[in-house]
Amino acid sequence: MIPLLAALSASAAGGLRIALPLLLIGLLNADELWSHVPVLSRISPQVAIGVLVSWSLFELFASKQPWGQRLLQNVQLLCSPFVGSIMGMAIAAASFRDDSDAPTFIVALIGIVGGLLALVLQLVQVGWFYRLGKLPLWAILAQDALCVCLVLFAFDAPTEGGIIALLLLWLAIRSSQEWYRWYIQQGARKNPRQHKTEPD
Repeated sequence: MIPLLAALSASAAGGLRIALPLLLIGLLNADELWSHVPVLSRISPQVAIGVLVSWSLFELFASKQPWGQRLLQNVQLLCSPFVGSIMGMAIAAASFRDDSDAPTFIVALIGIVGGLLALVLQLVQVGWFYRLGKLPLWAILAQDALCVCLVLFAFDAPTEGGIIALLLLWLAIRSSQEWYRWYIQQGARKNPRQHKTEPD
């Protein structure tokens, strides 16, 4: 159960940012970097560090601008499932590293669940972005801080990190209900005749 919660915590971070959690997971494993991280383990560490540092800085600064938010939303919507899956499998593999009997399909299953969680969280952000026009600065700063905390929790406090990830999932479900009500209200305002009851 602990490896699953740790993986959910890391995957949730992948649903908030793309490069920043991958960079943090490598820096926290300073001795091995991304040697146990899927995909990144096949890339030169120097290249991986350069790309992740550059994109992390772009995420941190561009997310504070409306045009940057729009660009990042599109990129993150495409990449967040893969990043969430990679993060989940990396943490799960690290948790099962000392257990030779741990089946490989469990790590793969955790990766799939992590990818879906990251996608759901990213869809929530996209929905709020298009509803509000742009995300407020306090929400952007909260995303940055929460992303860092979730990665740290995945290593040092997996139970707390997993609970936070599940709370984020619950908030995502509640947000989808609010969006549905808002969509119905907008449709009623645009087409009031369709929503009036016909006389007997």
